[in-house]
Amino acid sequence: MRKVILTFTVLILFTAYSNSQIGWVNQFSFTANYLYCIDFPNALTGWACGQNGTIVKTTNAGTNWAAQQSGTTGFLYTIFFIDVNTGWAAGQNGAIRKTTNSGVNWVIQTSAFTGFIYSIFFADANTGYFAGSTGTVYKTTNGGVNWSQQQSNVTNTLSCIHFPVSGASLTGYISGGTGTSGTVLKTVNGGSNWVELSGTGSNWLFGIYFIDLLTGWVGGINGALLRTTDGGSNWTSQSSGTANRIVSLNFVNQNTGWAVGYAGTIINTTNGGANWLPQISNTTENLWFVDFVNASTGWAAGWVGVILRTTNGGITSIEPVSNEIPSEYNLSQNYPNPFNPVTNVRFQIPKSGFIELKIFDMLGSEIATIVNEQLNPGIYKVEWDAFNYPSGVYYYKLISDEFTETKKMVFVK
Repeated sequence: MRKVILTFTVLILFTAYSNSQIGWVNQFSFTANYLYCIDFPNALTGWACGQNGTIVKTTNAGTNWAAQQSGTTGFLYTIFFIDVNTGWAAGQNGAIRKTTNSGVNWVIQTSAFTGFIYSIFFADANTGYFAGSTGTVYKTTNGGVNWSQQQSNVTNTLSCIHFPVSGASLTGYISGGTGTSGTVLKTVNGGSNWVELSGTGSNWLFGIYFIDLLTGWVGGINGALLRTTDGGSNWTSQSSGTANRIVSLNFVNQNTGWAVGYAGTIINTTNGGANWLPQISNTTENLWFVDFVNASTGWAAGWVGVILRTTNGGITSIEPVSNEIPSEYNLSQNYPNPFNPVTNVRFQIPKSGFIELKIFDMLGSEIATIVNEQLNPGIYKVEWDAFNYPSGVYYYKLISDEFTETKKMVFVK
């Protein structure tokens, strides 16, 4: 039986100790504060930071998250770890915090800057940079004990700073802009000089990611995506397939990458951005950061404490179960029912069309979308894994241009 793999997303393999899931699944961060950044130095240990000085940590890939004391109630917009012990978080009013014991203690660091720090990056334990409001760039060469301002020669908001080569790299990039223009800065001498690159368009730019010294991508408002293969001398516009703001990008090689943004946007490319395809995030909250440790395993973080994880690159699958062309629409009862935690839903469509299959809780709130695709006539089966949801009654709804039907199912742990 042939399996058609779609590039849309549902649920994932949560951990080695849980049941198998596919796609993206919501993890319980145990905070409702907005999260603006997430960073995993390895596949098990990671941190996220955000509103009201929030820092949360996991040591089991996100199965459990625990709050840490940052010592500030201001917004923390960025967090970066060079290993599982040493990291920095920064944000509102120039706040900088450093830990050398995996977040047990966060120590205040200071610079002369009192604005908003939006991005921090360390090339090694000593050499680091941050970028923020009013064109601000600072550098440290002693792990943040002292910070010195660098000349960016711009006054635009600077949103993301990235050095593509680990270690004491000299070549780095910064993205930013205003409401009517995009800014990309580049240095080849560790920030002694920052040069503004041309050809970056009229859209305010946010996330930037370079896979090597020459090849990189930048995203921004109105779904803007640009790619360079010559270190920023020339930029080519790519079609993101969305009008939502793209806030963060992450690539694991020159072909495979992800971008996230507003309204739960997650898009993926496997050919260097020639094509970007949507994945199902199962959230409508704004996503602000994405981080992958390999081509399969990654996390995204966003507003209202949202943390998502995938262990299969964000892919979901739907399986045709017959060559028969149905004469009418039909939504079958899920099976098994009751179920724990996996159930299958079969449906049939008599003509080509855009099909959605949504899951709702007892209050009528949409909690998942497991089909969201143009399908040919046929009979299909799709799996839903409710591992991350409480026991109870749920409803699933098939939606097309010509047909809508809802059925009830029962999840019993």
